[in-house]
Amino acid sequence: MIHRSVGLEHRQRRARIRRQIHRAGAVDFFNVLTGPELLEITESHLPEHRERLYPPTVSVSMFIGQALHADRSCQNAVNGWAMQRAGEGLSVHSVRTGAYCRARQRLPLQMISALTRHSGRVLSTQAPGRWHWRGRVVKLVDGTCLPMPDTPANQACYPQPRTQAAGVGFPLLRLVGLICLSSGALLEAAVGAYAGKGQGELSLLRSLLGALSAGDVLLGDALYCDYFLIAALQAAGVEVLFERHAARRTDFRRGESLGQGDYRVRWRRPQRPEWMTAEQYAAMPEHLTVRELKCEGRVLVTTLLEPRKASRGELAKLYERRWNVELDLRNIKTTLGLQTLSCKTPAMVQKELWVYLLAYNLIRLLMAQAAQEAGIPPRQLSFKHTVQLWLQWMPRIHAAHRDVLFRLIAQLRVGNRPGRMEPRARKRRPKHYPWLKVPRAMAHQQLRIHGHLLEA
Repeated sequence: MIHRSVGLEHRQRRARIRRQIHRAGAVDFFNVLTGPELLEITESHLPEHRERLYPPTVSVSMFIGQALHADRSCQNAVNGWAMQRAGEGLSVHSVRTGAYCRARQRLPLQMISALTRHSGRVLSTQAPGRWHWRGRVVKLVDGTCLPMPDTPANQACYPQPRTQAAGVGFPLLRLVGLICLSSGALLEAAVGAYAGKGQGELSLLRSLLGALSAGDVLLGDALYCDYFLIAALQAAGVEVLFERHAARRTDFRRGESLGQGDYRVRWRRPQRPEWMTAEQYAAMPEHLTVRELKCEGRVLVTTLLEPRKASRGELAKLYERRWNVELDLRNIKTTLGLQTLSCKTPAMVQKELWVYLLAYNLIRLLMAQAAQEAGIPPRQLSFKHTVQLWLQWMPRIHAAHRDVLFRLIAQLRVGNRPGRMEPRARKRRPKHYPWLKVPRAMAHQQLRIHGHLLEA
């Protein structure tokens, strides 16, 4: 009887979670949080809670909705939830944001990050073999920085750059992510401060090596072309393709020619860096054998040493696809509006960041489903088009018409523009306001006394 009652309680708990997710509406269309695996993750990380107006599953759903809408304010999220409850004939207690903000604070960060990682892993592992490069899973790596509100708590955890005067700059967070080339899913991410020991992109990437599997190919820019990183990846069975770092010089006369512009060379182990212990340094190989390729004015470095298994031309075309990670980060920062974090404490900054990454993966899931039905790779579909369609589709059409949504997503294809170059310059002139070079409180005082800002 005890086992039967526990099983019944477990089923009732799952059914309640499903109902809450369905009622929230923000993620039900993906049919992912109600899947058995992700439902188990959601359930395992749920805190003890009463049946409030904003239970954890509803709070997560509304948080994701904020990431997808242009107006990502808490007030807009609460207004939408109130209208949905009113449409269902339920009571609408208040449209004040206090209860929702407190519900967001109670959300476990582990639940949000676990859902993000698992959704990315599902997308990558279930991708058809034809989406991969020569039967291999290729993973992209890159980093970016995100500013956040200038509060004492954020400054203490993520200090602003030292070049900025106190009270003028903004706390800055560094993010490094691993992204699946075939599906575009974010697999893993590491977060650190902008500066400080162990906070650089290479250090953050080393904390993500567990997300790489033997046989994977890691694709990155010249920053990641580091002897010790390549040695660690090679020991784990992970192949690499990077652009050669500008600080490294190679004498091809000492290398083994494999063809035109194609050489197999040996690198000597450099001196021990400060962050590495003597024991770790001694465990590193004294030499590395890599392959260097001259391609269109750049030199590529790879551990795929056999030209018969990967020709110079194939590797050059693969490196061109590294640009996808720049587009993926742009989708997270610009399309989803994460150019600036909005939360005022480090704990909420972390939750906000992972909610946006989860929203990104859920859009990628939609794109993968649409691509599979259309028989094309997901990279041919538009991320922004998918977000726009969903925002128009959600309040109007029943979930049973999801196949229509997939067909609409697959109709618009992004252009195939290899080698595209655009200047990083603005044509439209900004308004000529002076820079705020003093703390805002001091600026307010100057305005009250003098009617204008004083010259710095």
